[in-house]
Parts: sequence; structure tokens; C-alpha cells
Amino acid sequence: MPLFRNLTKIAKQALLSNGCSCQFPAVTFRLMSWSPRQLNVDASFHSASFAESDHPRVLITGGLGQLGIGLAKLLRKHFGKNNVILSDIRKPTDDVFHSGPFIYSDILDYKNLREIVVNNRITWLIHYSALLSAVGEANVPLARSVNITGLHNVLDIAAEHNLRLFVPSTIGAFGPTSPRNPTPDLCVQRPRTIYGVSKVHAELMGEYYHHKYGMDFRCLRYPGIISADTQPGGGTTDYAVQIFHDAVKTEKFECYLRPETKLPMMYIDDCLRATLEILEAPAEQLKMRTYNISAMSFTPEELVTEVQKHLSDFKVTYKVDKVRQEIADSWPMEFDDHNARQDWGWKHEYDLPELVFTMLNFCTTARQLMQAN
Repeated sequence: MPLFRNLTKIAKQALLSNGCSCQFPAVTFRLMSWSPRQLNVDASFHSASFAESDHPRVLITGGLGQLGIGLAKLLRKHFGKNNVILSDIRKPTDDVFHSGPFIYSDILDYKNLREIVVNNRITWLIHYSALLSAVGEANVPLARSVNITGLHNVLDIAAEHNLRLFVPSTIGAFGPTSPRNPTPDLCVQRPRTIYGVSKVHAELMGEYYHHKYGMDFRCLRYPGIISADTQPGGGTTDYAVQIFHDAVKTEKFECYLRPETKLPMMYIDDCLRATLEILEAPAEQLKMRTYNISAMSFTPEELVTEVQKHLSDFKVTYKVDKVRQEIADSWPMEFDDHNARQDWGWKHEYDLPELVFTMLNFCTTARQLMQAN
């Protein structure tokens, strides 16, 4: 360390010297109090940062996406409004801003993220920042940066500051050579999208940090998540969200997947509850770091039939998007989630009829309120 300090001092003097007309390339150093490479492999990080009687201090990255706002609301009910901090690089709406703590956070800015964790005494980090499947394929360099480089920043900070880290994975973490019906927790994955590749990378890196350094890493493979209060974010399963908005608004919908394309799905309330349950589960119950979770599987055709039970005039046409269809054809048709049900008691509450009834009611009410205003 003395040698490093001396070299740094010499470099600064050289760069600040007025007698030099040379231009030096910018070099970024990541300064940490330690590196994971310097850790004792027997170190343990299982929730040692707060007592059992205390509430966790939670930071949610990418908090303005489909899941972050809802999860923050749920966690604030359990742990207190001021113990859950939403973060994003976008400006929140007024209602989100006033609902609880919000802070600007760019996961690619290591120093900024580290300061937030330290200054707010964070103990749980929920990492939702990511570019989804279709959006990621349209901008692979950005997806690689956000989904992989951002993950590395989060992993290092979580290890350094003894955090419980949750990173969601996805049905997109599987590929065309994976068993599709059903898809078990452990099998060949080999995804064909940058989104899927980055999620497999996250699963393996998290498991590695857990076994190497004892970091408390937890991960759920989400199916397609259906919610009414956020707009679709560029995922392949987003048709199952947009269909409800269009059904209520125009009673017409154009689907970009073939009618027989079957995929695992889940209503957002089940998803958020599963996330809270895996975060709260005692460490000794978790026999693996990454679990499948599921609630139902259906095709666009089956979903349309269920919607038409409520809106008999609803009409659907199909205009297949080649990119999204190829992605969907490489993903699981059914998720085998028996390990989650067995190890920590996962159980879904919403099936397809309940999902459709809930979504249509929500979208109808929201549209009526908008028209009234």
C-alpha cells in the first residue's frame, strides 16, 4: 500500500504539472477498502449487519420499472416507509416521489452506488436494473453494459458491505436446447439473447460469490409478469399486459406472437409476494441460490378466450414479430418450481381466470378515472 500511495502521488504531480503539454488518457480506478480477492474464503455474510429484531434497510435499483414500485410498496408495509429506498436514473412521478424515499442511482457509477449504500446503511440490495429481452437485442452494447457491468458493481458492493443481495432471473435464462415442458431448476440453459446470457451470468456469479465468500445471494427465475399499473417495458411476454389495456380501450388487439405460443406467466402480486418470501426465508431452508417460480402457463389464444368471456366483442389479429417469436420459441413452456414449493413454501394464488378478472377490473377502473378527469 505505501508503494501504491507513492505511485499515485507521483502520477498526480505529473498530471498537474503546467510544464507538460501532453494529454493523458483518462484512467478510472476503482478504490475499495478491500477486494473480494483479498477475502478469507471462510468469511460469512449471512445477515450479520443487523439484529433479528431490526428491520432491514433496503435499496431497490431500477426501481421505476415494472416491479420496483410495487415491491417498494409491499416492503414499506412490512419494514416501514423510510427503510425502503427506490432508485433509478429517471425522474419519478409525483405520487412515487411522495410515497417514500427516492434517490438517483446509476448502477454503472460505482462510486455513486457505493456512497448510497454507505450513507443510508443499506443491508438488503434488490437489483432490478436491466434491459429486457427485445430491447436488449436492439442495443446489445448497452444491454451488456447495464446487465453485466452493472451487476459486477452490485456484486462487489454487496460483498464489501455485507448485504443480502437479490437479483431476479427469468425464463429467458433458458435456450432452445433446454427441456421446455417442463423446465427444471437445473438443466442445460444456453440462451440465445443478451438478456438471457446476462441472467445466466448473474445466476452463476451470485452462486460463486456465495460459495467463495459466503455472500447471501438469492435469486428467483421470474416467468412473464403481468401487471396493470405499469406500462410494458420491452419484454417478449408483454403482449399479456398490453392485451388488457387494448381490450378495455378499443376491444381490438394485435398480437406479435403466434396464437399457440405457450409461456409461463404470473400475476404481479404473486411475484412480489414470492420475492418477499425468498428474502425473508431462513438461510437454512434454501438448498440452492436460484429457484424457478411459476403460477400458470397459457397461449395467446387461451388468454383471448378467457378475455372474451368478459368482453364478447373483443377481436384479436396476429402479426408475428420474427425476433420476439424466435425468443419465445426458445423459452420454457412450463416451469417446474417444486423445489421452491418444497424448500420455502412457495404457493401461487392467481390462476388464469382470476388474473383476467383482476386485470380487466383494474384497467376498466383506471380508464374511467382518466375519462372523468
